[in-house]
Amino acid sequence: MKIKICGMKYRDNIEAVAALQPDYLGFIFYPQSPRYVDDLSVLKTVPPSIKKVAVFVDANLDDALQIVADYDFDAVQLHGNEKPNYCSQFKTATIEVIKAFGIDEKFDFGTLKRYRDACDSFLFDTKSPMHGGTGKSFDWSILTQYKETKPYFLSGGIGVDNLLELKPLLDYEQVPYCIDFNSKLETSPGVKDVQKVQTIITQLKELTN
Repeated sequence: MKIKICGMKYRDNIEAVAALQPDYLGFIFYPQSPRYVDDLSVLKTVPPSIKKVAVFVDANLDDALQIVADYDFDAVQLHGNEKPNYCSQFKTATIEVIKAFGIDEKFDFGTLKRYRDACDSFLFDTKSPMHGGTGKSFDWSILTQYKETKPYFLSGGIGVDNLLELKPLLDYEQVPYCIDFNSKLETSPGVKDVQKVQTIITQLKELTN
């Protein structure tokens, strides 16, 4: 099971977290987010062994494509109301497209069918007008309704205190491909507690072995 640490912002913190070798590091390009990346030079500190993910929320398509090209992003996470045609504009042989959906008990998993050809994977987060970063989890048992074959990222309020509660998901028809961590590992918005990141990596390995 892969590990993604999202909402990275500051150079020293990026370097410290990258040293722990998560699979993905996420960078948020949504101006309303407190984790918005305003210093693009920090992107150059990510080693090539870690996939860089650009996170957008209903961004101007040309602007987003330019950022992805200029900074050699490996993946794009689309966290707004992007339509399938918009998502497909990012797909290349080297760029992974992750389409995020806010989940609650009313979510219609049939919605995903339209996105099958437009993205490589889905991301399920707690439904919120903030588009993520709430620190709250949703009822993971809802994922028993997921019948698609595409891999999915699981996000939303996952941290050291509740990671072991993911264990029942290992028996689901579709096991999460990647666990996405953000605010529950922070000391302040955009600053990850490196010790918590280390702990969560160890815990996840123990959970899945």
